[in-house]
Amino acid sequence: NKLEGLKTIAVTTNGINLTRLLPRLKEAGLNAINISLDTLVPAKFEFIVRRKGTNLSSKATVLILAGMCLLHLQVNCVVMRGFNEDEVLDFVDFTKDLPLDVRFIEYMPFDGKYCCFEILLGHK
Repeated sequence: NKLEGLKTIAVTTNGINLTRLLPRLKEAGLNAINISLDTLVPAKFEFIVRRKGTNLSSKATVLILAGMCLLHLQVNCVVMRGFNEDEVLDFVDFTKDLPLDVRFIEYMPFDGKYCCFEILLGHK
């Protein structure tokens, strides 16, 4: 954070280890966090992060960080047909009163690669 002209230091994370690492990251100048949270369903979350017992730590992290209001916070949700598209309104409800932005990203496979379409909801 000592580089001249540098205004934002951000990290994108699924939040699993974030609460443990946050004090050191803030010391280094972190001032923005993007949390990837593609589902609010515990079993789906464990499937995505490929770790048993994570039990939606990202959801808890979102709530903790929003309560702290110390950093710019954004939640990224990749919406996938047949997996979590039925949760979009749940995400809106979960975040509507929190001081953060939500970005819905449509996963679109394209010839072995992907592109995305984003909808940003600013709840500030």
